[in-house]
Amino acid sequence: MPTHESRGTGTTVLNDAQATPTEADRADASAGHRPARATALRRKGLRTALEGWSFVAPAMIIILGLSIFPAGWAFLLSMQKWDGFSEPSFVGLENYQRLVTDEQFFDAITHTGFYTVLFVPLSVLTGLFLAVALNRNIRFIGIYRTAIFVPFVASAAATGILSTYLFNPEYGVVNNVLRVLGLPQQGWLEDPAQAMVVIAIMSLWGQAAFTTVIYLAALQDIPGELLEAARVDGANHWQSFWRVVWPQLTPVTVFVTIWQAIGALQLFDLVYTTTRGGPLDATKTIVYFLWERAFRGLEFGYGSAAAYVLFALTLIITLVVVVYARRRNMEAF
Repeated sequence: MPTHESRGTGTTVLNDAQATPTEADRADASAGHRPARATALRRKGLRTALEGWSFVAPAMIIILGLSIFPAGWAFLLSMQKWDGFSEPSFVGLENYQRLVTDEQFFDAITHTGFYTVLFVPLSVLTGLFLAVALNRNIRFIGIYRTAIFVPFVASAAATGILSTYLFNPEYGVVNNVLRVLGLPQQGWLEDPAQAMVVIAIMSLWGQAAFTTVIYLAALQDIPGELLEAARVDGANHWQSFWRVVWPQLTPVTVFVTIWQAIGALQLFDLVYTTTRGGPLDATKTIVYFLWERAFRGLEFGYGSAAAYVLFALTLIITLVVVVYARRRNMEAF
């Protein structure tokens, strides 16, 4: 009996040892499943990538078709002489050489630069002021914010017609107010020294809403704990703004400055609907110059060359602002 029991016990122990997997067995099993798991993960990643590209591809095709292809074609056109009807002829850099000696083109650059210097700081400061004023929990604040944004969605044609009625030297509202106040009337859009200033004012009326919305979103994103800590430390409203709020807004300021500068360099619609480049070409901008040469003078190659000079100026200004902002730790990109 004892011998039988020991045999039974020995058999039981042997069976348990065979049934229990060792570490080597588990490692072998894991190694066997690892390739299958990696394959499944790769298939899942590929399926996810294909799903993402299926959503992105249509928009990307449209963007490439409406930007990259026209840009490349315009660059080739800038090296040709073409009136839109006859066979184009390759002239190399002749169109760019003409631009260097074209006084009207340099005048257009001067007018555009003056407008940019006048418009961009005013639009940024006005947007900041309006955003601070609208960042309050007061009654009907939603109506006020909507009213500020309405001019931004108005068309350039509507803005141009409005500016004509406001600043017309003969029957304009502004001159009528000056007449009532006994002040001298102005030429406004018919005065070469004042026309670009009027256009900058009308652009400010429509475009300051954009900077207002951006600044307002940034102000609402500032943690309230920072302002509360500044008040506890004894800072007044002015000190809280410059020491707490303004450092949080510097990246946004860089962004809106670049955005508004690009828009200012591309000014065309408001000039076209008001002065048509006059009086005495005082409001002829770069875009209006290239439009006039390309679509009125049928010099499409020359107009394309002017467009690429504008692109170069825009790129240089953008890079200068970005580099300056990064050196001052005001990165927005």
